[in-house]
Amino acid sequence: MKQPCLYKGRLRGVIQLAKGRLQKGLFICIFIHNWDKTDSTKNSMVRRLKFSVLLLAVVGNIAWLSNAKADFNGKLTIEIDGLKNKQGQVCVSIFANSQGFPNNRDRVLQRQCTKIAEIPLQISFENLKAGNYAVAVIHDQNNDRTLNRNDLGMPTEGFGFSQNPEIRTSAPKFGEAAFLVAGPNTNIKIQLKYF
Repeated sequence: MKQPCLYKGRLRGVIQLAKGRLQKGLFICIFIHNWDKTDSTKNSMVRRLKFSVLLLAVVGNIAWLSNAKADFNGKLTIEIDGLKNKQGQVCVSIFANSQGFPNNRDRVLQRQCTKIAEIPLQISFENLKAGNYAVAVIHDQNNDRTLNRNDLGMPTEGFGFSQNPEIRTSAPKFGEAAFLVAGPNTNIKIQLKYF
């Protein structure tokens, strides 16, 4: 949005407002002024100094916001529904990339096993950096922290993944279960499946 501006009849220019919604509702405004050539040297220097301070504040604000984003840590809350019973525990694993997803314990970013107190069950993870993640969940009915299978390789315990992808003959790929953590609180729901 461009608006002409006059300051005490001497300063003519244009204020260009570049509004970009940033995290936490902060806005950046860029001010561009065409200085009047008839200003005295002293007034011109003062105005240039004011402009330099304003420009420094804008650049500092941009640098602070980019640094704040890099240091950002968020909380992920997972609601798990579809449990057949309250027997055993639920184990949740978070993966930050496709390597090892969904069942390689050595590649898990964070893991948590919790007794089932209520259905649906909520589990939270703290200190997740902004980025893409995928979650794998099992209903560990015999408390061995492993998804048990029958002789044909079919799971005998409940399981689920973030984004609730359709499961046919194999586990989903990371991209099918991936979601973005980008704010202070991210909530997802996972519906367990049983064969």
